[in-house]
Amino acid sequence: MPKGYWIARVDVRDAEGYKDYVTAAKPAFDRFGAVFLARGGAHEKAEGPGRDRNVIIEFPSLAAAHDCYHSPEYQRAVAIRQKVADGEIVLVEGV
Repeated sequence: MPKGYWIARVDVRDAEGYKDYVTAAKPAFDRFGAVFLARGGAHEKAEGPGRDRNVIIEFPSLAAAHDCYHSPEYQRAVAIRQKVADGEIVLVEGV
């Protein structure tokens, strides 16, 4: 079964508040087997406007990625993140 991935691009407006999001999201990530492949760090904007923070998270399947995003645990974290950051998250099936 192919793995599933979150690809997130984020501009953090409040770094201290973003720490609360990270703490709130951890239970969902732990529950659904998330593995962070890229989280912040150096990057190059090769095309398009880009964002300051780029994250790739691997899950055992696309269903697990979907279930994590839509879980009550993660939705509580979303409410925090949307107050302190702007961005996009795409769920993608691996090859």
